[in-house]
Amino acid sequence: MTMKWQIPAFLLAAVLACATTYGWGQQSSPNDQNSAKQDMKHAGRDTKNAAKNTGHAAKKGANKAYHATTKGTRKAYNKSKNTTKGAAHGAQEGAQHPH
Repeated sequence: MTMKWQIPAFLLAAVLACATTYGWGQQSSPNDQNSAKQDMKHAGRDTKNAAKNTGHAAKKGANKAYHATTKGTRKAYNKSKNTTKGAAHGAQEGAQHPH
């Protein structure tokens, strides 16, 4: 796994681990049903936020890869265009002045 995916994956695992232990560590109250329901809401919200953060990181990485690929393609195109022009010019001179 690359480093850019390890960090979001670690954060997601940490959030999920904390969300589950949060419910176990609470003191019991007279209204345990509401407490458990609220704990589940918090766990769901934390999971949703972690998924959003992971999605944003993936989008950023995909955009970075796209732009790097575009830049590399342009560079290769320009280099091959210049090489082709030089080769054509050399062939033309060779045809005019054979040695």
